[in-house]
Amino acid sequence: MIDPDDVMAGPRGRRLCLELAAGLARATGTPEGDEYLRAAFLCAYHLDPGAGTSRMMVLVSDGGPDDDAEPISTPADVARRLDGLPLDRLGPGVLLAALQAAVDNARYWQEPDGEDVLAATAEVRASLSRVAAAVVSSSPAAWWVTPLERTTQASVVFDDPAARTTPALTAEQTLRRWHDGTLEEEARAQRERPADPRAPFSGTWWSTPPHGLTRTTRQLGDAGPVGLGLVEDAFSWERASVRAISVPAEARVYEVDGVQAWSDLCRRFPLDVTASRRHDWFRTTGVAGRWVIPDWARVADRYDAVHLTTAGYLATAGRAVAVDGDARSVLANWNPDEAYWLTDPPPATEAGRRWRRVDDRWQEDPR
Repeated sequence: MIDPDDVMAGPRGRRLCLELAAGLARATGTPEGDEYLRAAFLCAYHLDPGAGTSRMMVLVSDGGPDDDAEPISTPADVARRLDGLPLDRLGPGVLLAALQAAVDNARYWQEPDGEDVLAATAEVRASLSRVAAAVVSSSPAAWWVTPLERTTQASVVFDDPAARTTPALTAEQTLRRWHDGTLEEEARAQRERPADPRAPFSGTWWSTPPHGLTRTTRQLGDAGPVGLGLVEDAFSWERASVRAISVPAEARVYEVDGVQAWSDLCRRFPLDVTASRRHDWFRTTGVAGRWVIPDWARVADRYDAVHLTTAGYLATAGRAVAVDGDARSVLANWNPDEAYWLTDPPPATEAGRRWRRVDDRWQEDPR
């Protein structure tokens, strides 16, 4: 079972609950639901670091005397209306839509947006705890806490016209190239970037193994693989190839099921990336200091794959996780239920199937 306190401790977990509240408010079709949505929108706008610049609000005038006044809402207003929302419609579709919204809005290279700031305020956070408790007790979320599902794994490869064709590499070659490139980038950042974390610099902000490795997720019946819809920093892909993967029974899989598991992995296989990550990760966490990630080339000596549970994602992604001494780490750009294979890919059990996006939903292409 997922711990509701773990959900509320993570930025993505809190965003899940906020998005779920919005979905439930829309589903009520009541004035109370509309009032909550309006209050949450206004408050998030004014809390957004880009309010009035990168994020704008357009006011439509009806000729009234207060048309020039910009409407205001406070976290207390949002919390009061949130407390009145019914939580009896937590079906799988509503939960998955809220999870996808939480994933879609993750960003680790700049400050949290207004909705993330709103969800972290004391008033709204207290009210969202009720939503988190409802989520963890719902049966559609039961798979969020489970480890790698070895019988239904599938890899997803999106059709990307902008992708460059590169020579095929083994997993070992991919990891070695990643390791060397990471060290080179860190050395270059030490020479060229200032130590002040507030300086306007950006670079590599993710902490995943190299994307050239095989990645898999479980399949959810007719909805297809989790990896089709739950993708951070996604592009507007319209088509994809899906291939079922046979996972060997003897495969050694490390499970990132929460903050402690990520911290332990970083502590056991640390790779210092302070100079190359400090500016982006300070903006997203507000924390300055020494930063590490797992050295995936060394992790591969011990494990065949590393799997992030959905519960682990909600609790961990985007946080400044304490590792050892003054070192911290951020789990960034790793999708829920995704496993990275640090060895050459397990064998496919079938030819690739084609999927396409239709009205923001993925469905198998019969052609």
